[in-house]
Amino acid sequence: MAGKDRKRELARQRYERQLQRRAIRQARARRMKIIGTVLAVVVVAGGSGAIAFAMGGPEKKKTTAAAASETPSAAPSVSVKPGECAYQPLPAGAAQGAKDVGKPPVKPDKGKYRMTIDTSLGTIVATADGTKAACTVNSFKYLASKKFFNNTKCHRLVTQGIKVLQCGDPTGTGTGGPAYGFGNENVPKAGKSGQATYKRGVIAMAHSSAPNSNGSQFFIVYGDSPLPADYTVFGEITQGMDVVDKVAKAGAEAADQTGNTAPKKKIEIKDLTVAKM
Repeated sequence: MAGKDRKRELARQRYERQLQRRAIRQARARRMKIIGTVLAVVVVAGGSGAIAFAMGGPEKKKTTAAAASETPSAAPSVSVKPGECAYQPLPAGAAQGAKDVGKPPVKPDKGKYRMTIDTSLGTIVATADGTKAACTVNSFKYLASKKFFNNTKCHRLVTQGIKVLQCGDPTGTGTGGPAYGFGNENVPKAGKSGQATYKRGVIAMAHSSAPNSNGSQFFIVYGDSPLPADYTVFGEITQGMDVVDKVAKAGAEAADQTGNTAPKKKIEIKDLTVAKM
């Protein structure tokens, strides 16, 4: 290979490695660490919850790669009857900082629900699928009844690789959630790459790499995003995407020391309600 061609090839390889490292960092940011997501998700971080998307004192939600060596061991499994929801107590080491408001009833009331999110920038309305994602919607309905989401800020905005706004953490740090967790449901079918396309307008749960780590953190997809087929889709926005677009258009802050990228245009959930349609 000629000298110039060799240099070009080496430069190309370096660039590809940089992209790979960037993708790994973004994936970490995507998942929550139960965390206390996505990211971190990329969102989805959070113990109780793309996108990255951990719960516990200073811990934060991480991606599978980031949290592999320090994920808390799973709590004893809760035994439930068919059709009931297994809301698990958080594992040892993950409950610090959790907001304990009890647990939802184990038997969900299936059906379609209207989720209304009143924010500091306007109202967002979504249809939640309480049949395909019965335990997730049941949990949201319960937490909403406890005003769990009131006066909480959406703490993460991801603008590269995936396009998600992550909310639902009462601490606003990516490390908070309720004192229980639960497993995935209604996960999109994966392609050959192991990923799925999460469509614009979808609302999905953020979780950590630990089992049963869905909690309260969720992410709103404002642009079709490729993500691991590992996040519960439980709703779709029917009104108010302009609110999310406004936040996305303003961009994200530089990553802080934990890797979180907060939206430049601040948005706070004033009130969240879930009612059967």
